[in-house]
Amino acid sequence: MRILFTIPHFYDPQGGGRYGSLGADPRPRRGALATAIAGLHATFGMRQGLQLSPIAPGNAAWRAEIEVVVCTTGAKHLLGQLGLPAWMYRHHATSASPMLVGFECHAVLREALGGYDYYCYLEDDLLLTDVLFFQKLQWFTRLAGEDAVLQPNRFEVALGQPFDKLYIDGDLKHPELSARLQDLGDRPLLRAEALGASLVFRRLGNTHSGCFFLNAAQMQAWARRPEFLNRDTSFVGPLESAATLGVTRFFRVYKPARDNLGFLEVRHLDNRYLGVRVRTPGAPPRAARR
Repeated sequence: MRILFTIPHFYDPQGGGRYGSLGADPRPRRGALATAIAGLHATFGMRQGLQLSPIAPGNAAWRAEIEVVVCTTGAKHLLGQLGLPAWMYRHHATSASPMLVGFECHAVLREALGGYDYYCYLEDDLLLTDVLFFQKLQWFTRLAGEDAVLQPNRFEVALGQPFDKLYIDGDLKHPELSARLQDLGDRPLLRAEALGASLVFRRLGNTHSGCFFLNAAQMQAWARRPEFLNRDTSFVGPLESAATLGVTRFFRVYKPARDNLGFLEVRHLDNRYLGVRVRTPGAPPRAARR
């Protein structure tokens, strides 16, 4: 399998702090991006081994050839401070408006058509650690069809909170933003059995996950649409639109339902919710130690 990951990255300490890319302290953003890039190679890349004598290659059934492209604009980025080997990512410099860098990733994906099995978009503070991530996507496509996309659930982790883990993409504050893009009544629920579990996948108003993952046929079909790369920013804002609007408009988007949220998930490394905006009283008590 060959996988292309594109990551939009922007940092401006004078930006006012609404997003993590606009915070005064560069260390959280720098650490998140470095962790995200290194995590992709550790989880999906070819350099995985088993400690024998000598060390033997490992995970041959799941490894992939991956390329990571980080899209930036001007000098507003932290790539020179990551401390990562140059081979781990390719820098794609642009002169785009800072809030529109995500759409430059779309252009990179389109230009790479024909070269990869999966075409991926990830905000620069998301970490994937599930070695079966793309096998699950392939399984879902066989279940639901090429016109359906499975989005992961984003979560945050924090110590000292009643909940140790919080999935952060609940209902939209303005449901009409999504209602104009999709028909939630069209095959709203899918059920399946896998790995000894009963799984449920739902179409939801909030399709945002800060990312998307399309196979080659899906990416090609989307890139042929006349509205592809029209830089429509009407879903919440420019950052959210780059990650979400196009795939929601063109595909039936599902997420794993409440009882099996973790079937497909991605960690949000910038805790904007758990322990920051959201403190969670009334959580279930911790299990007693035995």
